[in-house]
Amino acid sequence: MPTKSLISELPDIVRDGNREAAAILDRLSSPNRITLQTNELVLPAKATSAIRFKDNQINPTTPTTPITPVNQINPTLPQNPNRLIYGDNLLAMQALLGGDPATGLPSLRGKVDLIYIDPPFDSKADYRTKLTLPGDDISQKPTTIEQFAYADTWKDGTASYLRMLYPRLVLMRELLSDHGSIYVHIDWHVGHYVKVLMDEIFGKENFVNEIVWCYSGPQRSFQNFSRKHDLIFLYKKTDSATFNVQRIAHKSGLHGKGGLGFRNGEENNDRLRELEEQGKVLEDWWVDISTVGRIVKEITGYATQKPEALLERIIKASSNEGDLVCDFFGGSGTTAAVAERLGRRWITTDIGKPATLVMRKRLIDQEVKPFLYQAIGDYQKEMMHGTRLFRSIGDLSQVVMQLYGALPFTPDQVADRNYGYIKDERTLVYVDSPNKLTGRATLRRASEATQSLLGGGWRKCIVLAWNFSYDISQAIEEYKNTVEVLVIPPDLMDKLKKQGFTKLVQSGTVRFSGLQYLKLKDIQKKTYGAEDTLTIELDDYVQLSPESLPLDDKDREALRRLMDEDPLALIEYWSIDPDYDGVTFRSLWQDYRENVAVDRDPLHCLYRTELTVPHKESRAVCVKAVDVFGFESVVVERI
Repeated sequence: MPTKSLISELPDIVRDGNREAAAILDRLSSPNRITLQTNELVLPAKATSAIRFKDNQINPTTPTTPITPVNQINPTLPQNPNRLIYGDNLLAMQALLGGDPATGLPSLRGKVDLIYIDPPFDSKADYRTKLTLPGDDISQKPTTIEQFAYADTWKDGTASYLRMLYPRLVLMRELLSDHGSIYVHIDWHVGHYVKVLMDEIFGKENFVNEIVWCYSGPQRSFQNFSRKHDLIFLYKKTDSATFNVQRIAHKSGLHGKGGLGFRNGEENNDRLRELEEQGKVLEDWWVDISTVGRIVKEITGYATQKPEALLERIIKASSNEGDLVCDFFGGSGTTAAVAERLGRRWITTDIGKPATLVMRKRLIDQEVKPFLYQAIGDYQKEMMHGTRLFRSIGDLSQVVMQLYGALPFTPDQVADRNYGYIKDERTLVYVDSPNKLTGRATLRRASEATQSLLGGGWRKCIVLAWNFSYDISQAIEEYKNTVEVLVIPPDLMDKLKKQGFTKLVQSGTVRFSGLQYLKLKDIQKKTYGAEDTLTIELDDYVQLSPESLPLDDKDREALRRLMDEDPLALIEYWSIDPDYDGVTFRSLWQDYRENVAVDRDPLHCLYRTELTVPHKESRAVCVKAVDVFGFESVVVERI
């Protein structure tokens, strides 16, 4: 049977994309709509020396305002705070469109003034992340959630890419204000197919420009003309869209032979000065902006990073100070960084953990205003999309369950196929979805199941999971008497494809390991009048088993050596909330690799600090550490 042409598939892509977007918009008023969990309120105070927070100055950015919980009106943040969101942008946009009455964050439908996106556009791209560690560089594969996303995006080539993009563009249109514009950065792989979609979604009459960004570089082709330009499609929401004329310096030829034909020298000189001051009105081909590789001070190590000058031009052209700018494929965070510098508000999202780590560090280095670091709530993506690797999540769950050594319940016993049990041990086993972040809500349900499932009386429930939400460490501590959490190896899908279920069981190579955790030395407190000085020091970091990480064999061995010799070197950053309220973590102090302001060591954090805070008889100190793979550990101590 001949393969369908892409042109013939476009009507189906448009129809299905509109249906999916319509279903999403219909769900916005549902009580079960997707919301965002606030991981932390980031207050960009990086380690430089001991920090003193005086009474009524806990928040160094607003010295007269004490911090209040984020679910109240928080005077430390604007009504619509800047946000860094980890997770699938389709889900993030749903949350932004729906708003969240519980936190007082309103719907952003029709409130976004500018959107720039730079979606991935090469199916053969290498999505690995290089990690530089003491003694070795290792290469991290994408997380399971990312692997599923990339597999869905490229499984049918360009057609599935367009299916991924279409409903997202529809939601972006819903977010745009009447003054809003959208820039979609793309290249020759899919460029003109994307333009067809945008004509359909935004209206061909609202197409403004096809911008050609030309650049040069060392890679040359001898089989064709070297491909050295990207396309940026600009569309407006309405005729009221903001547009500020941009100018660039005239070429030196302005002074050259022939001039501009002015009648006398004095008039010529005056007109030349006027033109030089104004500059030349910018056209739709840009040859004056270099790629990041030529701008050393901007390099973050993120593969698809775009130069700040490019985003500065776009943001200045299509927004004004105070406007809201969004980037839903955030990458290295260039859009957010430039928007902040230009006095715009911003929201940026990415499905990749490495990207969110890069962005967070970059924004702190820039000393931006406080922002929220959020994640998609406890969701089930497969409820919307399903998975094509197995007929159902239930099928996959039962395979994982049996690899662990548990038995599935029959449908007559338990309808939920994610549950099983260990014979003769009165132990439940629950296998979570690969498309889900396992967090407190999952552990609560597992704990309740020990008392309710088939009459209750279960000793405990073992939760096998792929991906974890920010609150997992605290949740494990909260439910430690009834729930145990183990990590499913992230390469299990690959092993199942290569070896099959039977051979994999016989090989005995599948290992389920416990989660990572952080150890602190005892926090020391000394009181001097109305102030307490806290000495906080990291003691040890226990990483996941290398078998549970998305690494090649040689990199696993390098990681084992580092875990034995220098485990704290695995910490990417750690931060402290010295007066944790149990609701919102506020990072009042933080240090991270590559912050050389104190120790000049780019591969290690500081592991000890002193903070001076207003005296309290009792306080909860919360310390959060995130390792180089993006896994998070939280320790709360009451002193």
